[in-house]
Amino acid sequence: MLTKCLLKFPNDNECAEQRRCRELARIEEVGWENLTRFSGDLTSLSFWIFMHVTEICLDKTHPKCPPPISTNVPDLFNLKWSSNSRLKDVVQQFKKHLETLQAFWSTLDDIDRSLWVVDPKQASPDVSSRQIIIGNDCCIVLSINSIDPRTLPECCFIGSGPFVNLLRNRWRRNSKRWIQDKPFLECLLETQLPTPPDVEKNDHQVECGICYAQSLPIELELTTCDNTSCNKAFHSICLVDWLRSITTRRQLFDVLFGSCPYCSEPVVVKINSVKK
Repeated sequence: MLTKCLLKFPNDNECAEQRRCRELARIEEVGWENLTRFSGDLTSLSFWIFMHVTEICLDKTHPKCPPPISTNVPDLFNLKWSSNSRLKDVVQQFKKHLETLQAFWSTLDDIDRSLWVVDPKQASPDVSSRQIIIGNDCCIVLSINSIDPRTLPECCFIGSGPFVNLLRNRWRRNSKRWIQDKPFLECLLETQLPTPPDVEKNDHQVECGICYAQSLPIELELTTCDNTSCNKAFHSICLVDWLRSITTRRQLFDVLFGSCPYCSEPVVVKINSVKK
């Protein structure tokens, strides 16, 4: 009996070591620069993929069964998986899924930029609803379809009185004549909606962490590192030029992804936000 036990442990350790080497090799296929966090036994991995932290759980059923995935997107994709699939297949499928969501996020960006949104105060990629000020102490809550954002959104009016009843009736009547390519809210409600309130400009000049200039002849947007211990600010045009100069950058449509020049945490900047 003792002999069997002594023989059993080396075999188990060898299998565990083989599994560990296999997972390390598969992480390398994805890229160590994309790995943000992992457990000691490599059963839980977090990857930074185009501004999204994606957690992958490699439980006891791996690799026979698809690994559970969690991330900050409104809808998860149906993972195509076989016993020969690897981590890189998960990442590639997730990247393709992100491409399908670009129109959805662009629609929300347009709403956030042009209308008075009061909730959420801080937009998140997985939130598909917006509470918008209409006027006269009334709001409308819109839920945008992430699969087809041009379809008629679900809506809920918040408020009371004849003004809200008027808007409800207009919505019901005009939704039958829905045209996807027109600005949907003003078209449906037959009224001009308030724009976001002007944010009070701060006279304090922030030094760019790349060019070290506080002010330039033209107005430039700033991009700030999200790492609270760093919080370094950069002119967006400077950050774009800097990210383009390094080989580890990644680009998806008009968005550049890379590392902060100061703390090496992930930074993101939109190319079309740069004013030329």
